[in-house]
Amino acid sequence: MTLQPSFYIAAIPIYGRAILSPMDGFSDQPFRAMCRRLGSAMSYTEFVNAIDVLNGNARLAPRLRYLEEERPVVFQVFDDDPERLLEAALLLREYDPDIIDVNMGCSAKTVAHRGAGAGLLKDPAKIAAIFRSLTAALDIPVTGKIRLGWDDDSLNYLDVARAVEDNGGRLLAVHGRTKQQAYRGQANWEAIAEIKQAVSIPVIGNGDVRTVADIGRMREFTGCDGVMIARGAIGNPWIFAGLDRADVSEAQVRETMLGHLASMQKFYGPEQGLILFRKHAARYISPYRLSKPQRERLLTSQTAADFAGLLQQVVAENAALSSVSS
Repeated sequence: MTLQPSFYIAAIPIYGRAILSPMDGFSDQPFRAMCRRLGSAMSYTEFVNAIDVLNGNARLAPRLRYLEEERPVVFQVFDDDPERLLEAALLLREYDPDIIDVNMGCSAKTVAHRGAGAGLLKDPAKIAAIFRSLTAALDIPVTGKIRLGWDDDSLNYLDVARAVEDNGGRLLAVHGRTKQQAYRGQANWEAIAEIKQAVSIPVIGNGDVRTVADIGRMREFTGCDGVMIARGAIGNPWIFAGLDRADVSEAQVRETMLGHLASMQKFYGPEQGLILFRKHAARYISPYRLSKPQRERLLTSQTAADFAGLLQQVVAENAALSSVSS
């Protein structure tokens, strides 16, 4: 049976509705590729600074590496200057991504307060100019990711959405919070539904999706074409396979964690890969009832073999406790 695309970004077919969100420090190539294999419909890279692209910053290289199996691959870029964004996008095009995405949602002060990321939301006319120049110059789709506005007094998401669509943008991902909210409070799914009604391009909803049921609820409530999952996927990449964490066996947890660790070490090197994996490990083991010493020993393991041995012990002890309590 031939699979039917869930939706299209320009001429690019997207198979699936759940998508890993771009997250600085988390959505690197090892994590993206794992989530893609589990069912994430496409791969967004961690965002890159247009200034770093133009300056040839060597630290960008890992962020721009991807596997062919990750396609469609989206490179996300941020800046406050339309000309720099265009120059950077043309350079990024040489890496052969499928899509270029403009970040208009980052709430970090170092980004938003210089007018980039969510800072662009203050100026829909500048957003229009950015998309107009990018879509005219690039031969691949240009998309955007936004928040609802700078704060509750400037909810201009419909103006921004129309500026994106009217100037050639081919998809809009919407985090249902303002810049001021950051990640606090409840995501406004009603606003996402408004945007979906206002534009004809695909809309991806983002915010407060932590379970498989949330994916369906967001799609039903908003009518969005896809659902972007951020924090809900850290520690539970199986959500892309339609599984909540409680549905994942202890053996699956251990196998996935060790596979993730191995890919991190291959990508970053044995020592750095283990260190960078610890933030993922902390989320993977969060459901386990561990003592503070157990947790510290596991998260400060010095070798992959030590980590695997301690993990085996932790999983066995957790399974034993679960059987007793049930």
